[in-house]
Amino acid sequence: MSENTSATTPHDAFFRSVMSQPEAARDFLTFHLPEELRAVCDLDTLQLASGPFITDDLKPFFSDILWSVQTTGGAGYVFALIEHQSKPDRHIAFRMLRYSIAVMQRHLEAGHRTLPLVIPLLFYAGRRSPYPYSTNWLDDFDKPELAAALYGGDFPLVDITVVPDGEIRQHRRVALLEFLHKNIICRDLMEMADGLSELLVSQLNSGYTTRSQLLAALNYAVHAGDTGDYHLFIRTLAGRLPEHGEVLMTVAQRLRQEGHEEGRMEGRIEGRMEGEREKALQIAENMLKCGMDRESVMRMTGLSVEDLADILH
Repeated sequence: MSENTSATTPHDAFFRSVMSQPEAARDFLTFHLPEELRAVCDLDTLQLASGPFITDDLKPFFSDILWSVQTTGGAGYVFALIEHQSKPDRHIAFRMLRYSIAVMQRHLEAGHRTLPLVIPLLFYAGRRSPYPYSTNWLDDFDKPELAAALYGGDFPLVDITVVPDGEIRQHRRVALLEFLHKNIICRDLMEMADGLSELLVSQLNSGYTTRSQLLAALNYAVHAGDTGDYHLFIRTLAGRLPEHGEVLMTVAQRLRQEGHEEGRMEGRIEGRMEGEREKALQIAENMLKCGMDRESVMRMTGLSVEDLADILH
């Protein structure tokens, strides 16, 4: 299929005019759906699906005729795709897969919790006969068997939460990354200080962790982790890694600076709030002097009974 082909050809227009009619679509699906798929579709529930499901880069290849149909598993989607070129598309199976996934994504975005069944159908009427290319997208790979094993089952999952720390320590250049990500969420930093110190010594001595990576790891620990005294945590590590005290002190200095900045910010906020309260008290005092009742004053200024009592005394 030529990549610059417009989807608004006479072939496509005629196809749309027919396949947009539910009676015609029902007959088409009755005759052309594989029996095992037709058995799970109630073709009397056909409805033309609304909304475009095709991204701009796929528009030249699809007629965008999408019918929804009730299946035994709930609301599924059946769509028909026309190939209106005389030259077949070697990668049509992959393109149809992309379209199917776009429909599934739209289904999830509409609030559904499970994926719909999407049945791609290719209507081909080209010069070359029979259709020369595979309709299985896995055949697009150099090694279809390996692709089938990968995409036909569970994808590889690295669930670091179930990997023992002892095993993590054997993972060389990613051991520090894995150890911190596993433990930082559910443990106090001081609880993991011993294990982290032991790992750092091993990592640094073996060359698996550089000084810059050490600094990045410690910054991550103190910003993402939780403990009652971050400075104590850093001092504990420094006592066990004396040769890297400079890096650890750099982290400690940053903590002090951030604490100073946070204190200044809190001071500014407290000062601003106190200033706003003083203004409210002044306004309330003027209202009371003008004879306004207390309930109205409190409602308009946001002050409490105790605040008004301070004014009156």
